[in-house]
Amino acid sequence: QLQLEESGGGLVQAGGSLRLSCTTSAPTFSTHSMAWFRQAPGKERKFVASVSWNGSGTYYEDSLKGRFAISRDNAKNTLALEIDNLTPEDTALYYCTRGRRLFDYWGQGTPVTVSS
Repeated sequence: QLQLEESGGGLVQAGGSLRLSCTTSAPTFSTHSMAWFRQAPGKERKFVASVSWNGSGTYYEDSLKGRFAISRDNAKNTLALEIDNLTPEDTALYYCTRGRRLFDYWGQGTPVTVSS
């Protein structure tokens, strides 16, 4: 069972930035695409961004391009998501997951709350 653990969420003022991390001890981390999703209160979980196994390809939900940056460090088994210019609409539980179009393992999520 692959375990993913997110961290880095918290309470931040609008206009601020955050860096979320996702770590795993699984040796197969470096061989799979990884992604971030988010789920706002009372809403469905939605795709944010994904990155190819070697970091050479990144994909973003269209409306989030420019403020979100996904990256990975395979030597440290770590996935990251940097979010700039946060708005209250970014308030959500952020999940990391393994995959590109199909996603099989999920973390428990890290909460991000943006105050206006």
